[in-house]
Amino acid sequence: MSEPMAQSNERRRPDRAALFVAVGLLALAALVAWDASRLGAGGAYARVGPQTIPFAIAICLGGLSIWTVFAAFRHDFPQRARQEWAPVLWIVGGLLAQIALIKFTGFSIATGVLFAMTARGLGRVSLPLALLSGILISALIWFVFGRLLQLTLPVGPIEQLIVQGAELIAAPFKSAPGSAV
Repeated sequence: MSEPMAQSNERRRPDRAALFVAVGLLALAALVAWDASRLGAGGAYARVGPQTIPFAIAICLGGLSIWTVFAAFRHDFPQRARQEWAPVLWIVGGLLAQIALIKFTGFSIATGVLFAMTARGLGRVSLPLALLSGILISALIWFVFGRLLQLTLPVGPIEQLIVQGAELIAAPFKSAPGSAV
């Protein structure tokens, strides 16, 4: 490495973004350790209980935090590109729209809006086409999780149509009450 480059690296301040990440990792480690300390201990004879793995995770997160601090001072992180805020705003707007819509429109429409806004944020795409694609994909996901796996997901007009359609399709195959099968 050339001499002027080494001097400029020594004069540079530590990577502030990396230091913020290190603080976040340390805070997460403290939270996990605190939560693990509130768990009940295992059997009196056992050294491994419900606290063991969370404490191990907290120790690993603390170690990553310390490692990140050292890397920030050694300038081990590459220079990052300038942040483009438009995609971030599209994605955050999609999340906020999903939160606002999911109770009233159901899973498929709300998640379709999130899909469309995320697709728009990540590239130039037709918003109506992305919305239609997102709603169709979300309806399929709702069917798999809501009907096949029997998980509870918010129901809206599209989900009601799916349920009614499934009942119409299944009706001829159901046996009549009182008939022997």
